[in-house]
Amino acid sequence: MDVLKQNSMAWDKKVEDGGNYTRPVSSETIERSKAGDWEIGVTAGKMVPRHWFPDSLKGLKVLCLASGGGQQGPVLAAAGANVTVVDLSLKQLEQDQYVAKRDGLSIQTIQGSMLDLHFLEEDSFDLIVHPVSNVFVENVLPVWKEASRVLKDKGILIAGITNPLLYIFDEEEEDKGKLVVKHKVPYSDLETLSEEKLEQYRESKRALEFGHSLEDQIQGQVDAGFVITGFYEDNFGGSRMLDNYINTFIATRAVKLKID
Repeated sequence: MDVLKQNSMAWDKKVEDGGNYTRPVSSETIERSKAGDWEIGVTAGKMVPRHWFPDSLKGLKVLCLASGGGQQGPVLAAAGANVTVVDLSLKQLEQDQYVAKRDGLSIQTIQGSMLDLHFLEEDSFDLIVHPVSNVFVENVLPVWKEASRVLKDKGILIAGITNPLLYIFDEEEEDKGKLVVKHKVPYSDLETLSEEKLEQYRESKRALEFGHSLEDQIQGQVDAGFVITGFYEDNFGGSRMLDNYINTFIATRAVKLKID
C-alpha cells in the first residue's frame, strides 16, 4: 500500500467529515492574534508556552510542517509571520486558504510530504511548527533531517510527538474498557494489521499510523543537528483510558546549531 497516497486521501476525508484538527480557527481568534493575543498547540490540548517563540514573529519566515487545517498557520500569520504551510492533504491546505481569504492574511500553501522538502531552499526558515503528524510516516528520521536542512542556523523547531506507548495496547479492547498489551514498538499498521484489515482501511480511507521509538523521535532530532531546549507532556484530555495513567503526547523545542 502507498502510505503517502493513503494518508493524503484519509486526511481529505477527515476534512469532509469535519474531524478533529481539520476545523479552522474563528475570525475572532484571528483578530485577537493580530492584536498580539495569540497561542497555538502542537499536541491535543496544551498550548505551546509563549517563551518558546521569539519575542516577535513580525517578518519571520515560519514553516508549518504537516500542519494544514487552518489552525496554526493562520494564527502565526495574523501575529506577523511570513507563513508557509506544507501538508500532504489538499483539503487541509484549503482550510488555510479559506481562513487567509476570509481574514485578509497572506499564507503560502504547498502540497507535499514532510519526508522530502526539495521544493524549499536550505537555511530559509526562522521557525518550524510541526504538530503531531509524523505518526503518519513509516520513518521519522527524514523528517528531522529535512527540518534541519531548511532551518537557518539557530532556527527553532517546535514539534508535537506521540509517545509510542500508545501503540502497545489493543485498540479494540480499549474501546471495551480494557487495557491489553498486544503490540511491540516501533509499531507499524502495515506489519500489524491483517490483509483483510488493511483492505478495510483502504476502502474506508482510514489513515495508516506508525509508532516511532523515542530514540528516533528525540535522538533523531539531536543527530539531525538540533539541541533540545524545551519539553512538556500532554494527553487526550480524558477521552482515552490511558489518560488516567500516563501522558501520551510530547512536545519538544529544539534549536538548530552548526557545530564544527
